[in-house]
Amino acid sequence: MKLNIRNAQNETVDTLDVNEDLLSGRVKTDLIWASVVQQNAAERRGTHMTKNRALVSGGGKKPYKQKGTGRPQVGSSRTPLWRKGGTVFGPTPRSYEFSMPKKVRIGALRAALAQKLHDGVVTVVDKLEAGDGKTKSTAAMFQRLGVSGKTLVVGVNADEPFARTARNIAGVKLVAAGRVTPRDLIDTAHVIVTREALEKLQETLG
Repeated sequence: MKLNIRNAQNETVDTLDVNEDLLSGRVKTDLIWASVVQQNAAERRGTHMTKNRALVSGGGKKPYKQKGTGRPQVGSSRTPLWRKGGTVFGPTPRSYEFSMPKKVRIGALRAALAQKLHDGVVTVVDKLEAGDGKTKSTAAMFQRLGVSGKTLVVGVNADEPFARTARNIAGVKLVAAGRVTPRDLIDTAHVIVTREALEKLQETLG
């Protein structure tokens, strides 16, 4: 498969060979789903908490004597059976993060990239430059490339001049080639990737 490489003026300047063995065949959406669930779980704060009978204040004194009252025996007014008592088996702070096999992670990224290539929403550019360093110029470049709405730009470092202008545009997300995830690719309408970044992704997926 050959992809056209475009410049900032949306002119074809070269082509790039994409390994069809990596991106052909059925798109394994189950791997994409598993990867998205894993990433969402890792980002959960997990700070939910309820108080058990040991943490509820009060209840240090025995409410009434052990026998002779006709009432059930109880040692604390903070028992879970009583009002204002502790919670039984309530949630406690914990991490929801879990690991996935490396082959599954790579397979999910391969499937997500293949899906976007099949949809025809991937634009490969030779380089990304800020021009005069103004957001207006970067927005005009996006318009010339035919992208709008949610756009993922792959292959840009956060400290580059282009990143400082593109991050001001609503719906644009910047990510380095080595940190792109299947969720990033799926949750976008258009993908702009530099030639260098796509070659790096192919090496990772290979």
